[in-house]
Amino acid sequence: MSSDAWCGAERRGLLFVVSAPSGTGKTTVVERLIHRVGDLSMSRSYTSRPARPGEADGVDYNFISRARFESMVGANAFLEWADVFGNLYGTCADDAERELSGGRDLVLVIDVQGARQVRDRCAGTVGVFVLPPSFEALEQRLRGRSKDSEEAVQRRLATARAEVAAFAEYDYVIVNDELEACVERLRAIVLAERSRLRCMQGRAERVVATFAAANG
Repeated sequence: MSSDAWCGAERRGLLFVVSAPSGTGKTTVVERLIHRVGDLSMSRSYTSRPARPGEADGVDYNFISRARFESMVGANAFLEWADVFGNLYGTCADDAERELSGGRDLVLVIDVQGARQVRDRCAGTVGVFVLPPSFEALEQRLRGRSKDSEEAVQRRLATARAEVAAFAEYDYVIVNDELEACVERLRAIVLAERSRLRCMQGRAERVVATFAAANG
């Protein structure tokens, strides 16, 4: 078991939201984090877009039709959802509740508009914004992916300009200038949040009770 394993059954899981402009590397950072921290999972989003080459249903995303997605929106089935470049993405509320009520911490990798919805609905959400080292670095990363047209790159850069302006809405900010360092900073945030009084009170009270019993 990971040295960072957490006895999650003692309390409700923590909800983390990680946002960043497209191309910043937020999904890679969180995927590496999951392998280093116990009792932590990453939510798998639903999307109306077709799977890209190499993507698998139920692994990368839950791929569903636009009609089914819109039906789920109408049924208030999503904790959050957003239209991103013409495709719909959302987090299933029941899936998230299953993890959290079981005492397991959950990370949502979502955009700024989705993060705002989550904060409005879920008190205590911990927000982390991941910044690229600079605009030039992000542009280089987007062009280096070689899967987007010039029009798509420009659209993503324009969106990024608006998204980075929202960094102050989050509890923590990390700059992804070096991948391993960024993962470790995010890991430190998770461990620090797990040590807050609201998470540790029950366990701490039981420890303190042993001192009272010893005096008896």
